[in-house]
Amino acid sequence: MPLYEHTFLARQDVTQAQVEALMKEFQGVVEEGQGKITKQEYWGLKNLAFKIKKNRKAHYSFFNIDAPPAAVTEMERRMGLHTDVIRFMTVRVEELETEPSVQMRKQDRDERGDRGDRGFGGGRGGPPRGDRGGFGGGREGGSTFRSRPPRDGDGPRGPRPPREGEAPRGPRQSNNGSEG
Repeated sequence: MPLYEHTFLARQDVTQAQVEALMKEFQGVVEEGQGKITKQEYWGLKNLAFKIKKNRKAHYSFFNIDAPPAAVTEMERRMGLHTDVIRFMTVRVEELETEPSVQMRKQDRDERGDRGDRGFGGGRGGPPRGDRGGFGGGREGGSTFRSRPPRDGDGPRGPRPPREGEAPRGPRQSNNGSEG
């Protein structure tokens, strides 16, 4: 049977117990279709990158599925009809991972340390700086931006053409009538 990884997002205002009930419900749908869910994970309530159906957060849930395509299609159909599910995605994979997913691993957080090794100057945990940060300093000339190489046509420009309703420009003249 084909193997799938499936993630769905539930509305932010449902409880964790309700999300776990949804997981059981959708597991039942897959099992009705002669499939099985080999791993279930509840990733928790997380911030969304953008609002989805007026939600800023969502409960994330993850399944490893070993089922025929018809069972997965039926599960997706029911998720699309369920008012508490705001998004879902199923991906067919060659093999299922048996260890906990990246979202569930704690070691990842422990390896980061105190975040002082990110290489940014100033701020918390970084090396002290005499100035207030920003883009000044670092290179002679005061700017850390590189200028682009010259292109054909670069150089001094001529005067701009007059705008509609504007008198053509000539050399500037000061108030006393002499050129400036």
